[in-house]
Amino acid sequence: MPAFSLEPEQADWCGELRALAAERLGPLAEKGPPGRVNRPLLAELGRLGLLRRLFTSGALDLCLMRESLARACTQAETALALQGLGAHPVHAYGTEEQRARWLPRVAEGSAVAAFALSEPGAGSDAAALTLRAEPEDTPGGGAARWRLTGEKCWISNAPEADLYTVFARTTPGAGAKGVTAFLVPADRPGLTGAPLDMLAPHAVGTLAFDAVPVTAADVLGEVDHGFRVAMHTLNLFRPSVGAFAVGMAQAALDATLAHTARRDAFGGRLKDLQAVSHRVAEMALRTEAARLMVYAAATAYDQGDPDVPRRSAMAKLLATETAQYVVDAAVQLHGARALVRGHPLEHLYREVRAPRIYEGASEVQRGIIAKELYATLEAP
Repeated sequence: MPAFSLEPEQADWCGELRALAAERLGPLAEKGPPGRVNRPLLAELGRLGLLRRLFTSGALDLCLMRESLARACTQAETALALQGLGAHPVHAYGTEEQRARWLPRVAEGSAVAAFALSEPGAGSDAAALTLRAEPEDTPGGGAARWRLTGEKCWISNAPEADLYTVFARTTPGAGAKGVTAFLVPADRPGLTGAPLDMLAPHAVGTLAFDAVPVTAADVLGEVDHGFRVAMHTLNLFRPSVGAFAVGMAQAALDATLAHTARRDAFGGRLKDLQAVSHRVAEMALRTEAARLMVYAAATAYDQGDPDVPRRSAMAKLLATETAQYVVDAAVQLHGARALVRGHPLEHLYREVRAPRIYEGASEVQRGIIAKELYATLEAP
């Protein structure tokens, strides 16, 4: 893969996105209720054409959007990303009818999408999910029908979403090979949910399925091939989770540069202390390394390279762990002021922890990387 750098047009677009996030999206984010879906914010993302780009752009553009928005407004970044995560399976695997019904509404921000994979006992181990899709008798050879029974947990945008991509077990005891993806509208009878109070103020909740009816018309892809839908979606979005992390790291680095350059300490400026300047250099080094790995993984995805799972896992792992280090270092160098509720770094400190867990925890990413590396030894 060639050495990577942004084209001038891409760099300009990133600057425009940061300005939009600060000037138009940030105020809407501040007005939204913590821990709830912010529909005015989604509508503005739709008016700006950013949600539509989720379905017309490649992985690199997705990463540039997420990184740029995260530097100025993490709430806007998260709202955009969750629309993409929840609706990408419809875009990639849906029927013409499914896409025509839902994607225009998702793109304009009037319908909220959610990706319902995790369960109380099956988070990172997605192949172990237990939500049951129990078949119903179809007299006369009609279209297949099922009833969904069980629970989902840690679902972003639940329980306020309008449509859910739901992964359920259609073949018991078959592991990853017995899972099917369904498009489930929120108004289906028997579907309920409750919000969770999280460390970061995101809309996350649980879902309960009490014999929720679905049919063959609701299947995304093929029956018993839903794990492929999940992995295809995660391979696209894992590098962009890394981009979100890079955006937060860069925001923390920007704040630290400004603070240490003007803060008086010990007869000079804080930046004049070697311990401080070397820490800032390390923050910058790790942030840039993570950025380049994210861009490389996204480019590999766009080019259809065969090592996308390994590159995606590496990008997500390095970037999220880096962001945790950089934000923590930024708080340390700012001192107590960064711990005051409402300070930008206090907000980032709460935001930065979750990406190391969702869409595959750091330990899972290491497992994927090792599996892919050893697979190359077994290849003929």
